[in-house]
Amino acid sequence: MSDSREDASRPVVILGRIVGVHGIRGGLKVLSWTEPRDEILRLGPWLLGSSKAGNELKNYTPVKLVSGRIQGKALVVTLPGINDRTAAENQIGKMIAIRQEDMPDCEANSWYWSDIVGLQVVNLEGHELGKLTEMMSTGANDVMVVRAEKERLIPFIHGQYVKNVDLDAGVISVDWDHEF
Repeated sequence: MSDSREDASRPVVILGRIVGVHGIRGGLKVLSWTEPRDEILRLGPWLLGSSKAGNELKNYTPVKLVSGRIQGKALVVTLPGINDRTAAENQIGKMIAIRQEDMPDCEANSWYWSDIVGLQVVNLEGHELGKLTEMMSTGANDVMVVRAEKERLIPFIHGQYVKNVDLDAGVISVDWDHEF
């Protein structure tokens, strides 16, 4: 049996945010950070928290998705108990998350951004380039933002630039000149 205090501090993965309302019957517009963007509709159970909730489970409230669909560049969802525009407006800004252990397993040589942000980045010669502080999607490929004494933008292309990701050691090995 697990300790409820331990469960309350377990991390969540933020998948998107409620950005607006749709219609007068409580529809919510959702900005999804999943790829593809409607993947958020298949993941769950959802947890809602304020924009300051961080990634601790204790700061989120479970909610069951009633329905959802793509609508333009956003998604429109219906949640239980939100039946009018006023109730929907009260949800704007809330973050949508799921428990980290509810995330599906990644394919080989694939990682969730939440798993690799924070790792040290080292080149093949052993020079520490800095810490991976964020990931960016450019359309062509993802890019690592690595910060130390200077900021480096390194394409996250496994095999070409990214040679190894060792989650246990907390290190990403890259083929990248330390002076660049």
